[in-house]
Amino acid sequence: MISFSRVSKRYPGGHQALNDVSFTIDSGELVFVTGHSGAGKSTLLKLLVAIERPTGGSVIVNGQNVGALTPRAVPFMRRSFGLVFQDHKLLYDRNVYENVALPLQISGFAPRDTARRVRAALDKVGLLKFETAMPITLSGGEQQRLCIARAIVHRPAILLADEPTGNLDADYALEIGELIRSFNQVGVTAVIATHDQTLLSQLSPRVISLKQGALDTGAAA
Repeated sequence: MISFSRVSKRYPGGHQALNDVSFTIDSGELVFVTGHSGAGKSTLLKLLVAIERPTGGSVIVNGQNVGALTPRAVPFMRRSFGLVFQDHKLLYDRNVYENVALPLQISGFAPRDTARRVRAALDKVGLLKFETAMPITLSGGEQQRLCIARAIVHRPAILLADEPTGNLDADYALEIGELIRSFNQVGVTAVIATHDQTLLSQLSPRVISLKQGALDTGAAA
């Protein structure tokens, strides 16, 4: 499903974020990408959805060379993904329901189908009773669950999450871990960038470890 073949990424100014990284991820796997701050974890996720393009090597997702896609093709490719960012990217002038509905509205779903999917996603993450609330009134853990609801409302094949528990206390972090597990158990491929050792112990995923932009051959993979 996902293949990195000798992938490198150099940013303008000369920073080498990734260097000669190769691995494969099969459909339905739960994979953690770990490493120190600045090791290249976020860059790796961005390459998967063409937010960034590789400067060397190939990134293949479902048979497509992501780095070679035209700008017009990228939105269609991204429909396979659910994305959870570090900084939430919530719309604070829209309520909980409207935040989750937005991806479906952009994709042209009918209002009745949108309502059914949004409420199912909110129910899955335990936020159905908050559908008319504004995001600013939610706790940090609830905001993260809202991000996950928005990420999975269109039923993606692949869930990407960048430090999903980074700003949460232990109890909220455990809740997010269980949500990730529940999606993976029904066949969603999950790729999580994290340095959260508690989450690692909780979920026992396969681990791809990065060190200074390269695969850490001394760690599990």
